[in-house]
Amino acid sequence: MTTTTTTKTTTAAPAGSRLDPEPVPRRDFLGLASLWAAGAALVFAGLGMLRLPKAAVLSSPSKKFRVTLPDAMAAGQAFVPPGRSVAMFKDDDGVYAISTLCTHLGCIVKSTHEGFECPCHGSRFTPDGAVTKGPAPTALPWRKVTLSGGSYVVDEDETVPAGTKVKA
Repeated sequence: MTTTTTTKTTTAAPAGSRLDPEPVPRRDFLGLASLWAAGAALVFAGLGMLRLPKAAVLSSPSKKFRVTLPDAMAAGQAFVPPGRSVAMFKDDDGVYAISTLCTHLGCIVKSTHEGFECPCHGSRFTPDGAVTKGPAPTALPWRKVTLSGGSYVVDEDETVPAGTKVKA
């Protein structure tokens, strides 16, 4: 009889240094990670709350503004100051301003040779702002105009009765 012997050689893992850190168990790692995530969320929430007292709105231009009308402006011709929602007119009786915001849904009306027209829903207005075709429910409001030196001051917040003009 023949006997065969097999020898297994096992190599032992090198013994770690006593200075090497111990491996962190998975459960401990997940617990620490959740604590760090909760701490980070609290820090960001605190930073967000510090911004609350300061309003996050953009400043809008003043509703009162100064306008110098062009010298070559013909009677009945509309002059729309850049970035404003009023049309200024000059005639023999004086100077006046009409809002260019449609009274239906607030679209900006365009000046035409027949008055004003809303490009959104088709409302039409006469040159003095009266409605000629709906769906706009009311006329375009007239805005307050005052003379100040050689220019005019328009107040977009203050409505005046239709026909109110300032002597040029």
